[in-house]
Amino acid sequence: MKKNSIFIAIATFAMLPSLSQAQVTPSNEDLLKRIEKLEAEKAKPKDWDISFYGWVRTEYSFDSRQSAYAREYHLNLFPLDEKLDANGKDINAAGSSNFLAVTTRVGTRIKGPDVWGSKASANIEADFFGNTELNKTSAGTGSLGLLRLRHAYATLDWGKTAVTFGQTWYPTFIPEVFPAVANFNTGILFNPFGWAGQVKLTQKLTPELALSVVAYKDREFQTANATGSAVNAATFNSSMPTLHAQLQYKNKNIVAGAGAEYQSLKPVIESNGLASSYKINSANYLAYFKYYNDKVIAKLYGITGGNLHHLVMLGGFAGYTEANGQESYKPTKSSAVWMDLASANPKMAPGVFLGYTKNGGVDAGYKNLYMRGISGARIIDDIWRASARVDFKQNKFMITPEVEYTAAKWGDLNASGKARNNIKNVGNLRGTVRVMYSF
Repeated sequence: MKKNSIFIAIATFAMLPSLSQAQVTPSNEDLLKRIEKLEAEKAKPKDWDISFYGWVRTEYSFDSRQSAYAREYHLNLFPLDEKLDANGKDINAAGSSNFLAVTTRVGTRIKGPDVWGSKASANIEADFFGNTELNKTSAGTGSLGLLRLRHAYATLDWGKTAVTFGQTWYPTFIPEVFPAVANFNTGILFNPFGWAGQVKLTQKLTPELALSVVAYKDREFQTANATGSAVNAATFNSSMPTLHAQLQYKNKNIVAGAGAEYQSLKPVIESNGLASSYKINSANYLAYFKYYNDKVIAKLYGITGGNLHHLVMLGGFAGYTEANGQESYKPTKSSAVWMDLASANPKMAPGVFLGYTKNGGVDAGYKNLYMRGISGARIIDDIWRASARVDFKQNKFMITPEVEYTAAKWGDLNASGKARNNIKNVGNLRGTVRVMYSF
């Protein structure tokens, strides 16, 4: 009996490692379940996905003539009219140059958990261009070099229907179809530019065709100020936002679209000591086209309408004196068209840009003109621009030299807000070298 007890004890002791192993080591089935669980967790979409982007950008530019500009000549608009001194010499026929890096940009893209069955995303973007100019009556550089909000918006996308709300491009600026020039003017005066607080509804009618409807309010760029008005007061005083509708077709090689918008602004709430109800009512119409493949990128854009001032273009509105002494308003008309043709070569890509814009005037009988392109009793009739560039690219680094010529036709202001007498043609040659490192 004693020998049996000893044998059982020895046998049990010998089996302990096997028993222990059986308890702690999972079966093949358990292992498979654990692997499947880990793979399922890995396949799940992240609740949050945040990425950063931007570039370091610096530009040197030289101008042969004084021009209307923004931020220390960094963004040139149009060459100034002749200004003769006592000896008959044109004061504005003087060159200028600058070296700035204020268009350096930073941005964040955010994707979050689904909202009401939609894919939710957001975008925040800023640069260092500032919002105000140099105060010429004192030392300083305005807000140049300080952060400027460009985009701050969120989108809920259900696939066929999407809603965007926040600050982003004016709907007349088409992100897929804008001039690819090196100059930071981005084709300004010929192509609309700027951002606005808005809500945008996009509905896909087919996989290639979409309808967008936008309601927005001017912000950084706005209409001109009437007598007795303040900056952007015309937008604040208006209870109705600007309304825009656009159809866009997009496939593998083509982007094309057309749109229209209606704007009603109220420059002042008081005129001649009385409550004012006068508004500026205007409309504009646009169309665009882009063709691209692995060899070439071709773009074409045109816009026409009234009071395009808020789009950083020629035009504005006129003031008329009514019988009660108050001022009423009508929009000035202007039109613009441009084309951009470039190589799609990933290493060296030449490109050319051509743009033209025309002042269409306003109804006769005005007392005041509030518009871009006027200086005293002189006004611009039309402007054209031609430029040529070459992008030299290596990974995320790019150097682009560009030559640009902008010509403006100035003349004496007539009763219809046009230039008809004493016509002077002036031009500015700008040379630019842009260096960018993107991330």
